[in-house]
Amino acid sequence: MKWLCSLGVAVSLALQPALADERTDAHPLTPQARDAFVSKLLQEMTVDEKIGQLRLISVGPDNPKEAIREMIKKGQVGAIFNTVTRPDIRVMQDQAMALSRLKIPLFFAFDVVHGQRTVFPISLGLASSFNLDAVKTVGKVSAYEAADDGLNMTWAPMVDVSRDPRWGRASEGFGEDTYLTAMMGKTMVEAMQGKSPADRYSVMTSVKHFAAYGAVEGGKEYNTVDMSSQRLFNDYMPPYKAALDAGSGGVMIALNSLNGTPAASDPWLLKDLLRGEWGFKGITISDHGAIKELIKHGTAADPEDAVRVAVKSGVDMSMADEYYSKYLPGLIKSGKVTMAELDDAARHVLNVKYDMGLFNDPYSHLGPKESDPADTNAESRLHRKEAREVARESLVLLKNRLDTLPLKKSGTVAVVGPLADSKRDVMGSWSAAGVIDQSVTVLTGIKNAMGESGKVIYAKGANVTDDKGIVDFLNQYEPAVQVDERTPQAMIDEAVNAAKQADVVVAVVGEAQGMAHEASSRTDITIPQSQRNLIAALKATGKPLVLVLMNGRPLALVKEDQQADAMLETWFAGTEGGNAIADVLFGDYNPSGKLPISFPRSVGQIPVYYSHLNTGRPYNADKPNKYTSRYFDEANGPLYPFGYGLSYTTFKVSPVKMSAPSMKRDGKVTASVEVTNTGKREGATVIQMYVQDVTASMSRPVKQLRGFEKIDLKPGETKTITFPIDVNALKFWNQRMKYDAEPGKFNVFIGLDSARVNQGEFELL
Repeated sequence: MKWLCSLGVAVSLALQPALADERTDAHPLTPQARDAFVSKLLQEMTVDEKIGQLRLISVGPDNPKEAIREMIKKGQVGAIFNTVTRPDIRVMQDQAMALSRLKIPLFFAFDVVHGQRTVFPISLGLASSFNLDAVKTVGKVSAYEAADDGLNMTWAPMVDVSRDPRWGRASEGFGEDTYLTAMMGKTMVEAMQGKSPADRYSVMTSVKHFAAYGAVEGGKEYNTVDMSSQRLFNDYMPPYKAALDAGSGGVMIALNSLNGTPAASDPWLLKDLLRGEWGFKGITISDHGAIKELIKHGTAADPEDAVRVAVKSGVDMSMADEYYSKYLPGLIKSGKVTMAELDDAARHVLNVKYDMGLFNDPYSHLGPKESDPADTNAESRLHRKEAREVARESLVLLKNRLDTLPLKKSGTVAVVGPLADSKRDVMGSWSAAGVIDQSVTVLTGIKNAMGESGKVIYAKGANVTDDKGIVDFLNQYEPAVQVDERTPQAMIDEAVNAAKQADVVVAVVGEAQGMAHEASSRTDITIPQSQRNLIAALKATGKPLVLVLMNGRPLALVKEDQQADAMLETWFAGTEGGNAIADVLFGDYNPSGKLPISFPRSVGQIPVYYSHLNTGRPYNADKPNKYTSRYFDEANGPLYPFGYGLSYTTFKVSPVKMSAPSMKRDGKVTASVEVTNTGKREGATVIQMYVQDVTASMSRPVKQLRGFEKIDLKPGETKTITFPIDVNALKFWNQRMKYDAEPGKFNVFIGLDSARVNQGEFELL
């Protein structure tokens, strides 16, 4: 990727000279040098200074910058988040380096989940690319822009496996699959941290939310999680482990309880497993206000007890509450928290600061003052080319009846829908320092694509919702949803009039970004009624109808699937979303995205995911039987399965060929297929390989993703795709919690999605 080379030389900054303190001399970035340095530093620190290192302060109404600066002078702050400009960061670092007694540098963090200034598709969209190179691009650009703003750490990646689309934070993760999420999370960590988080344009990651936050009961935010050890370790833990094995320096602790114990008061989770078994050496950070919340969880009696429980459980850094500073001094004095426990937590904080290179140069991500951009939000700071390329790969073509797409650039296109011209919504949730006015809407993208060749007619058609309570909820913290005060009928009439004048209608519908966000769980996962009324009216015109979906979760789209001639899933596609969507609509880019999460037919089917266990009475759609595991009032199975996605061309996958009928434990077999582009234009697709353990000591999933490869084929071209399989692809945690592979027969499925597959088999000896 040529652009990566240019990033390395894009900015040539002389690093600000280190202060004349012995700890700011060059320190080798090795574990041995770090441990010796931090041990010496701890001996110099007072109890209050150690406690100060454990405080992560959020800039906001409760903590104005002036008050924070005073706390920094007194050594009462270890790190800052929600400050994202170099001048503000520099002033705070100056306070620590010039006025605090020991001159221990601060680190600065932010939620850089899918881009910093250039906003990329939400994580579900990134996962839809099934392209690790695209994820590397996002990670490297995001880290570059974050570091260029002076940041040292990001609260990302989010690797919570989620199988319940009612949960709003499904938008932040990589979907329902353990393997795909692990691969995406691992790649993001490696891309963002680079060779070292101390590098000028790298940032340290903080993998979240540990653990199993995506499995909250009922998809309800901040709810409880209760599951067997086997399910926990087979399905939910591997992505965290993969991200930590990739070197993530931080772990953000989940807000939920796990099997009855809140994660922030769980020494088994944070000490025995994370540090003991997994060997994690980095920092653990509570989520926002989590230590206070231990009281309401019922695992702490009062604020002092909450601090005692958290520290003893292994919570190093407290995010956005004052409890550590208020109650730790007394707890240390009384002996309820030992000095060794305080030193252990402070050591982890100081260790990551050392690994960030801050003791070598506290200003390494800032540079000299004269290097600050004259305009923080300057267009020149964006990476639009990369954003557009990644966004195109994230789009999933769900339906294309009679080749409605791609559209012609001549003629008249009616663009309607409440999301068609929304700069805020196209960016999605957690859009970091992205500037709304710099994002490209679908309407703008279509106009850009058509130019002078055709005509575009725009009508909003409906508000996102006509429910005032929901609008008020969405606008609580920012004026995110603009309400058109016209009557719903007047807006529909305008849209119908536009449709009647057009050759084709493109309706941009779905969710406002705030509907798929933290604290935005939904019981109803259909498109809001206001928009469904609009779709019905547009369908009645008889004009070809293309639905462009914007959403941060799977939606129930049975009716829309019947109404639409074509349907394109775009998630929230980011800064260049509108241009990328237009590229696909007009055929300048052939869609290749695949769904990383199953789309249910209705909320009543949830959870619906492809890697479910079988039952003694499995449902067979070809031979339905009453006494099988099924719903009798609706078609069974998802509307769109995991891994599904169409193209403007067609592909054929040959029968599976195994390299051998059996495999020894120390050997491997390969499964291969020939893939042919049987259509008329070049296109890319994702070939997916799944494995099933047919007979084991416990019931195993009907199939599990164990490999994928994105390939590009010209018309008529054939490629052989080969997947290696070794014993590690077959291991699982069994009933005795032993991680192993059991001998016997294994099925191998290879295809274009989790449902359309060809089958091979082999035996593990």
